[in-house]
Amino acid sequence: MLPTKVTIISPDTQLTSQLHLRLHGIGCRTTVLSCKNSVMDEVYTDTPDLLIIDLSDNFEYGKNIISTLRNDSFFSMVPIIGLLSSIEESIPDWKQCPLDDFIGQPINFNELFYRVSLALTRLKRIFDNNPLTRLPGNTSIQMAIEDALGTSTAVCYVDINHFKPYNNTFGFTLGDEVIRMLARIVLNTVCDAGRGFCGHVGGDDFVCIVPLHRAELVCKTIITHFDAVVLDLFDDEIKQRGFYYGTTRKGEQENIPLLSLSIGVVPMNMHKLKHVAKVSEIAAELKKRAKISSGSSYTVDNLSS
Repeated sequence: MLPTKVTIISPDTQLTSQLHLRLHGIGCRTTVLSCKNSVMDEVYTDTPDLLIIDLSDNFEYGKNIISTLRNDSFFSMVPIIGLLSSIEESIPDWKQCPLDDFIGQPINFNELFYRVSLALTRLKRIFDNNPLTRLPGNTSIQMAIEDALGTSTAVCYVDINHFKPYNNTFGFTLGDEVIRMLARIVLNTVCDAGRGFCGHVGGDDFVCIVPLHRAELVCKTIITHFDAVVLDLFDDEIKQRGFYYGTTRKGEQENIPLLSLSIGVVPMNMHKLKHVAKVSEIAAELKKRAKISSGSSYTVDNLSS
């Protein structure tokens, strides 16, 4: 999807006029700034979705603007495309001039539009993907579930049982490794199923979408691999005992079971499913049922409902 706000920085009025007309023609709202204006004040006042900066006239001035934006945590993720006088000239040092992309002049506008679209697609992917597992996040998950409504697929919500006390007892580093480990297991299992989707809601919650006829096999495979690998997280004494000692918020000692999985499976061809929120509601209830088991388990919703 193309941006709604593009800021163009260049003293070349002919160039900015062309850019304005072409970008306006594909639905963008453009703001044109000359290098003589207070550029940074304008950018801070009306933050663009993407910035196009002309580096052919005054490279040092443009480089300073780019560096200032990149050093500001709020604006550091704004995509910046640089316009060079010629791509045959020496390419800038990207560490000193951290652009997202560049294009030479004279401008091929079709190429520019592609680069604009790709820059924004990358930005959306970076913001949506979970930084720990690099799996698609909530926006992508919601879109994938919406696409799956009414199809012969199943949405599987995967949750780690007793993860919080494990995190508190053994530390966040090992906790993060458990999450990454589960991410790899879920992703590999979904890939082996032939086709599907795998996303990370956050924390120890994952979602995968697979063909309905393969859903139970996928769940069994995820559980089998997780239960086998998770044993390596504990020493022989804890494995033999089946629990470890933790501390409650009140400072009392408690016996905490080993990590296990609960998976709620929601067939997407049920008539009662009209929107994503209903899918999440059913999945939450299914996971509660699965958690009743002492170990890893999955629960599939009743197709007749």
